[in-house]
Amino acid sequence: MGNRKMGKIMKSGKVVLVLGGRYAGRKAVVIKNYDDGTADKQYGHALVAGIDRYPRKIHKRMGKGKMHKRSKIKPFVKVCCFTY
Repeated sequence: MGNRKMGKIMKSGKVVLVLGGRYAGRKAVVIKNYDDGTADKQYGHALVAGIDRYPRKIHKRMGKGKMHKRSKIKPFVKVCCFTY
């Protein structure tokens, strides 16, 4: 029963859903995790990257400019606390 540790859940490469803040509801991928924290952030957190704006549907009838605008992707990179 002695020294039991909980297994690591947030591994790099894992797909997560951001629950709180500006990017709430967005899918992201864990790039690097800090289970024990760092000197400035003394809690468990992870660096995540994801898509803020997904591409929209396009049709044959649309012009080139409109198709180009609708097919753009806006990425984001964020440091998230594990509780969020």
